[in-house]
Amino acid sequence: MARRHRPEKREVIPDPRFNSVEISHMVAIVMNHGKKSVAEQIIYGALDDIERVTKQDPLKVFQSALDNARPMVEVVSRRLGGATYQVPVEVRTDRSISVGMRWLRDAARKRKKNEKTMAAALRAELLDASQGRGGAVKKREETHRMAESNKAFSHYRW
Repeated sequence: MARRHRPEKREVIPDPRFNSVEISHMVAIVMNHGKKSVAEQIIYGALDDIERVTKQDPLKVFQSALDNARPMVEVVSRRLGGATYQVPVEVRTDRSISVGMRWLRDAARKRKKNEKTMAAALRAELLDASQGRGGAVKKREETHRMAESNKAFSHYRW
């Protein structure tokens, strides 16, 4: 169903501890059932562990992990004449950040089986993603590979 106009973007308030919009966005993504304080404990616990283990600025580690997990292209299903094509399209910046954060969260949740707490799982995933490995980076490479293999259908973009 077509929309007459796009809804305006909400202004995201930076988190109080790091004064970062990305961290507050990540808190919103990790949050379950409206429990924001629990999500903040998970995020801040993971960032404190990163600072303690690596002796680096946790914001820089988080940013590099997010940059390594963000997709640049993705495939969109497009139906043409009875056939469905996977058409590669570039991802908008705000969407790529959101998708990258979701992939980091999902990879940390899968990893939680091996780790004791969600904060420990998120710390491990952020450290791995900042070094170019881990579940979220694997997902990004898989998406890029799919887009590359369907490059022949890129002229079906609308």
